[in-house]
Amino acid sequence: MFDNTHAHITTWVIGLILFIVAIVLHKSGKEKAMKVVQMILRVFYLLILATGITLFAKHSDFDPALYGVKFLFGVVVIAMMEMVLIRTKLGKKTGIFWAVLIIAFIATFYLGARLPLNWNWFA
Repeated sequence: MFDNTHAHITTWVIGLILFIVAIVLHKSGKEKAMKVVQMILRVFYLLILATGITLFAKHSDFDPALYGVKFLFGVVVIAMMEMVLIRTKLGKKTGIFWAVLIIAFIATFYLGARLPLNWNWFA
């Protein structure tokens, strides 16, 4: 099952969709619905981490440093998603968290696309 990235990609795509839905729900004033989506998103954070750790453990022998950096950027993406949602809910500024989220997501996606287990876009 974890010889490829299908489960991991599926979980983070669903996670991104849930993140966007939570932001949209907050903007439309549906706080209770946002809270439900945020709780489901937190379950997906765990699934993203579980599938990522499994892939890391199984395939990090290709390039341990690059996989480790990708793993750290992935954790930063999850942390920033949660920080954006929490601070948005509290009515606090989120600009720096959005910036870090976007930069970390781009770095994670790029590193994931460079690793041997992917589609080799940057070969």
